[in-house]
Amino acid sequence: MINNALNMVVLDGYAGNPGDMSWDALEALCHCTIYERTAADQVLARAAEADMILTNKVVIDRDTIAALGRLKYIGVMATGYNIVDVAAAREHGVVVTNVPAYSTHSVAQIVFAHIFDITNSVQHYTREAHAGVWSRKPDFTYYNTPVVELYGKVMGIVGLGNIGMAVAKIALALGMKVLAHTSKESAQLPEGVTKADIDTVFSQSDVLSLHCPLTAETRGLVNAQRLSQMKQDAILINTARGPLVDEAALAEALACGKLMGAGLDVLTQEPPLPDNPLLKQPRCRITPHIGWASQEARIRLMHTIISNVKAFVEGKPQNVVS
Repeated sequence: MINNALNMVVLDGYAGNPGDMSWDALEALCHCTIYERTAADQVLARAAEADMILTNKVVIDRDTIAALGRLKYIGVMATGYNIVDVAAAREHGVVVTNVPAYSTHSVAQIVFAHIFDITNSVQHYTREAHAGVWSRKPDFTYYNTPVVELYGKVMGIVGLGNIGMAVAKIALALGMKVLAHTSKESAQLPEGVTKADIDTVFSQSDVLSLHCPLTAETRGLVNAQRLSQMKQDAILINTARGPLVDEAALAEALACGKLMGAGLDVLTQEPPLPDNPLLKQPRCRITPHIGWASQEARIRLMHTIISNVKAFVEGKPQNVVS
């Protein structure tokens, strides 16, 4: 039954639900106002009477939390919750929840979409075929780039949570050797996955995939020094958080041929500024933060969002990160 005493404001609902799903289940729980997008300077006005907020990427900082006197709940419509000042929320008695594990399989899939595109040049050869280049060749086969087999190569994974573990399993199925930098004990790791320190993972990996959270310690993790440790013609994949990578340093490594390629589904600023140096690097495959966005993953996301709000309204909050 709807609780009209509670006001919910959805600040940026469009990314997760661009119109192919319903908000009815949320609206059945409380009085809802749903905005497709909210600029930073609109948050306070739109949420002034809110008891509850849902946000995907709209930042809820300390000053915002302090200014919203009615606020009791912030639901992050994602797994990562660094957009919310959790310490400030805790101080003000505001419950913060997230949505864990909804996009595991979709993100693992885009990791390998990038890897396969780099190792097999899928985009390149599709363009060549459509442009008639293959048709003009005298042989049944045509290739002008390296074609790389992943079997026997070393897959390095930084962060072995749900997504990192899913990536490890796919790598093992492809016959790759897996090194992981993780807080888990070796005994907790699947057969075929070897725990290693961060320097070993960077220096020994043929493919290095980032799956760690963004913290003060991991910001800029992939910098010029780390890139210099990597094998010549290694591949870097980042589907986690853009600021894990020093983008200028990565652009330089790609420009000088240090790496075979990079596959990125996240950037430090999204959408990127036109002068982002990675946009000029042909060895850098960039997708616009779509790894999480399969309909299957978004349906799981919506179900957990509703479940989180319902649990809070009933006084039994779940998936609490504050």
